[in-house]
Amino acid sequence: MIVTLKDEFLLIRTPPSFLIIGKAQECFPLCIETSSEEYCQTVETTDLVAVSAPEGGDIDAGVMLIELVRRYHTPLIVLPGNHPGSRRLRYVVSVGPVITTNCSIRRGTHPEQHLICASEALSGITLQGVKEGVRIDNLPPDTELIHFRSRTNNEFYKNKT
Repeated sequence: MIVTLKDEFLLIRTPPSFLIIGKAQECFPLCIETSSEEYCQTVETTDLVAVSAPEGGDIDAGVMLIELVRRYHTPLIVLPGNHPGSRRLRYVVSVGPVITTNCSIRRGTHPEQHLICASEALSGITLQGVKEGVRIDNLPPDTELIHFRSRTNNEFYKNKT
């Protein structure tokens, strides 16, 4: 399924967990910081910026994280696999042309941007940035899809969890 996506956001939800997807909208270098190195990847205009909240949370916070990356080019921090803080991360971010959700990875510990931690209910979804918006494969049944614009644009904003 291809969902049109320009400057708005797409919420994929099976309460309480959710994913928010936005298009990168511009080309920029994204720095990824690990405990041992820094590397940068080029983000293209059709790439996706996704935020996952496996246990739910505030949709505004997810939108803010997307904007920190796509508008302000904030680097991403990756924790070591055994870091105790990973279990406290409520939101995680992934950026790239294709992103797959996975419920069996530890939050915030994977520098590979093609993966994002998600709830079991949202695991296995593949998101691909395309010119028209986002291609979604393996969407589970009874999953809610909602387009919305951020409040920062003083436009309609749909639901909080």
